[in-house]
Amino acid sequence: MPTPEDVARLERYEAFRRDVVAELVETEASLRSLKAEHKTKTATYQQLFANRFLLKGILDKLAEHGI
Repeated sequence: MPTPEDVARLERYEAFRRDVVAELVETEASLRSLKAEHKTKTATYQQLFANRFLLKGILDKLAEHGI
């Protein structure tokens, strides 16, 4: 039987996952916008591009653990 602490911890992980998904959506929108402006060589685009991989990696790890 899960303890209240277990439930609270899972809720925090779920909130973290939602935040990561939201940030990924925002990042992908920014990348599309910069690409449409032909700004794929900018530092901002490159940082967002790398951040997208990081966010996807986090989501993959969470999925591996059923979160």
